[in-house]
Amino acid sequence: MRHNRRDFLQNSAAGAAALMARELIPAGRHTSVVKGGSAAAWQSLSLYAASAGQGTQKPAAKPLRLGLIVASGKDPDGAIKKVHDLGLPTAQVILDVLDDAAVKQLQAALQRYNVEVTSVVVSGPGPEIYDFYQGPLTIGLVPRKYRSARIARLKKGSEFAKKLGIPAVQTHCGFIPENPNDPVYKDTIKAVHEVANYCRKSGQNFRYETGQETPLTLLRAIEDVGLDNQGINFDCANFILYDKANPADALELLGPHVQGIHAKDGLYPTDPRCLGKEVPIGQGRVDFPRIIRHLKELNYPGAITIEREISGPEQLEDVRAEKTYLEKLINQPRT
Repeated sequence: MRHNRRDFLQNSAAGAAALMARELIPAGRHTSVVKGGSAAAWQSLSLYAASAGQGTQKPAAKPLRLGLIVASGKDPDGAIKKVHDLGLPTAQVILDVLDDAAVKQLQAALQRYNVEVTSVVVSGPGPEIYDFYQGPLTIGLVPRKYRSARIARLKKGSEFAKKLGIPAVQTHCGFIPENPNDPVYKDTIKAVHEVANYCRKSGQNFRYETGQETPLTLLRAIEDVGLDNQGINFDCANFILYDKANPADALELLGPHVQGIHAKDGLYPTDPRCLGKEVPIGQGRVDFPRIIRHLKELNYPGAITIEREISGPEQLEDVRAEKTYLEKLINQPRT
């Protein structure tokens, strides 16, 4: 009887998700309906939420695949060649230059090396100081001083991505207040809505990169913005570096909204002024076996993008080792 009852509840949840999709219920408004249902039903509603609106991008049904985050800078060819030479099929590209010449250079590099760009990463203008004191004053769309200029830059990033057919634009929104009654929270929601709606009109998803906010605050922001083209770039280490959550637990809450993953590891902060320390995968506190298992349960269709925040030969050595480690986890059969 217990077995039959479980099947009945799971099938009912799946049916509810399918009914929502058929009747075009706006995404992001009814996620609690299936929260207690099966993973398949929850994921079905998630994929619908990512694709239901005007021109938004539905993630392709692809197996878990790896990538690398790189800065295009003034040498897009060199950046994409680095991804290719590491044997990685995808990349996230940090945009430093947004003119038409940069579009052509990046397009040529992508064609030459056959690399898929899953999103563009946009930040600035203005300083962004990654600590607990100056961070709230300088990062993302939260600081009023830089907000207008950053909205404009994100729109330019969307235009850049559209010319190359890149499906998503992502950024750190900043230290979003936990108090939804805080005027700064309300102003930030308006700013995110303006940017996400601009991306929506270009057929793109807007992705919040996790870090400065708690998982519940991020979920609240997504619901309050209320657009169907929002998603999350889930940075595994940032939850730890900012002491906001255990990332494996956070994935349980945010999983249906996750469209990108940063494979990165770190240690919790011990200095109240400074973030925790980023370290090579396997040397920090991120439970990658649990993360990968849950992504498989969600039938996550996106890429797992390696991020190692150092440069030079040591970075390449670490990325190669991390690639091998992650491939083993990805290739393990489901239990």
